[in-house]
Amino acid sequence: MGLDRRRFLKWGLGAAAAAAPKLVAQEAAPKLDRQAEAGEHAGCLVDTTLCIGCRKCEEACNRRNQLPRPAVPFTDTTVFRQERRPNDKAFTVVNEYVGAPSPDQSTAKQTYVKIQCLHCLTPSCVSACIVGAMVKADDGSVVYNPSICIGCRYCMVACPFQIPAYEYDAVLKPRVRKCEFCADYTKGTGADPACAASCPTEALVFGTRASLLALAKDRIGKRPDRYLDHIYGENEVGGTSWLYLTGRPTKEVGLLEVPTYIPAHKTESIQHGIFRYGLIPLSVYGALGGLMWFNLRRAQKGKTSEGQGGETTKGESHE
Repeated sequence: MGLDRRRFLKWGLGAAAAAAPKLVAQEAAPKLDRQAEAGEHAGCLVDTTLCIGCRKCEEACNRRNQLPRPAVPFTDTTVFRQERRPNDKAFTVVNEYVGAPSPDQSTAKQTYVKIQCLHCLTPSCVSACIVGAMVKADDGSVVYNPSICIGCRYCMVACPFQIPAYEYDAVLKPRVRKCEFCADYTKGTGADPACAASCPTEALVFGTRASLLALAKDRIGKRPDRYLDHIYGENEVGGTSWLYLTGRPTKEVGLLEVPTYIPAHKTESIQHGIFRYGLIPLSVYGALGGLMWFNLRRAQKGKTSEGQGGETTKGESHE
């Protein structure tokens, strides 16, 4: 039976209609957490004026997450010679910045700053993930499910803090790697950061986000000569679960300058615009249907030409 263009379009539209409800359902999903809802979420306050650069947090993170041991021991301070970023083998790193550590100190001194996933209140990585491999847990931590990840790495592009890292050297089962707040939901345990527990100077304080904001504001109020009147993470990208107190401008100590608006809102609107009414499957099935119709027409024309040629040869032979 012949297969015409109308039938192909009919099949394509039917298949697209079947796929569309699942895609449009993404638009109906509840909005991600906002500041007002995140007061009781797990958080961590980093007081950079108290950090001594011992790298105990790096070692604790390495052990808790069973990461490869680095070639350079954690006691080796030569790593501070160059700025580092978290990667697939180190979920947190400490960097050294030389300069006046606070307004009341004019002499140059080291400031140490720990960097890891900040666990945004409205995480762009979660919003960008098209399969739900990145998820914001009930306690506020942003966790990852490698079993459903398709390796698109949209989360890496979307992250305003440039945190998620990809296991490029893992050929068979590469994963996206980052700090997950030491949460292990396979064992029913929420955020429990090993880095904070290992800090000898209490430069890292673990608690609820609301209590940490209150603590940070109290410290600023009592020691305005020691701290800048700014809590990094309170409003950046809509707010983060990791908060920072600094005695120097944040751009001088490796904390990225990011907007206060929520980038995830933009990615959500783009995705919803693309997937609205099954636009992508309609386009794909339409293109496939057009290609198959074109190939079918070409094959039919070829058969017609062969048939006409055969009749002429037969008539000449009869004469």
